[in-house]
Amino acid sequence: MPEMPEVEGLVRFLDERTRGLQLTRVAVGQINALKTFDPPIGALDGAAVTGVVRHGKFLDLAAADPGTGEQLHLVFHLAKAGWLRWYEQAPAAPLKPGKGRTALRASFSDGSGFDLTEAGTKKSLAVYVVREPDQVPGIARLGPDPLDEDFTAEVFAGLLAGRRTQIKGVLRDQGTIAGVGNAYSDEILHAAHMSPFALADSLDADEVQRLYTALRGVLAGAVAAAAGKPAAELKDAKRSGMRVHGRAGEVCPVCGDTVRSVSFADNSMEYCPNCQTGGKILADRRLSRLLK
Repeated sequence: MPEMPEVEGLVRFLDERTRGLQLTRVAVGQINALKTFDPPIGALDGAAVTGVVRHGKFLDLAAADPGTGEQLHLVFHLAKAGWLRWYEQAPAAPLKPGKGRTALRASFSDGSGFDLTEAGTKKSLAVYVVREPDQVPGIARLGPDPLDEDFTAEVFAGLLAGRRTQIKGVLRDQGTIAGVGNAYSDEILHAAHMSPFALADSLDADEVQRLYTALRGVLAGAVAAAAGKPAAELKDAKRSGMRVHGRAGEVCPVCGDTVRSVSFADNSMEYCPNCQTGGKILADRRLSRLLK
């Protein structure tokens, strides 16, 4: 699943290439991906791109009608299996609704364009056309962005206070902290030398500070690594930068122990026992406790 660093990389890539261009055509290939009907998708045709920004894991392409100045937002969330495919020369053939993996195609006045595609049978990619970004329910519910200047250690401590919830779940909760998903929560907890099953409100002040430093450091490093990369290279860059996530059975680069995994119904989490759980192995089930 694309998370904050990859989405930020896509945002910078799109902003650099599309700002000032006109949208010549925005077409839907999978009607279930479009979650709004007013304004209609056709209202974007002819609008000039004024910028691309990120809200958590949502991408927001803003475009204004050159005649009226009305600004609309093409907002999309790539979900678990979605991605953006960029074309220097967009395909000329029209989309065939319901055929293939392309959920949406956008074409620009210089001939370039992109497709939003989604693999697999579970279709979760979501597209919205709105007048204001917070009209998208997922954006309206977002918590603070952890890389914002005003996201201080004190703010972070306040978010954790009173939460009788495993810390991995807190990090992934978009209403608490925007932009972190399964992969980067694994990386953050590894960098903080913290068990994913530690309860948020059980952390002392030193642990909260350590986790805050890891949260900001891991994300800032991943955003920097994604900056300037073409859309086609961002997935591989994410995978290559992971220390524990997706590396079950491999050697921990910090201590040399074996990276372990806990599998869930539709994903898994990875951790290093030596770095994070005092050498104890976590049981491989959703409500696991430390094995005795």
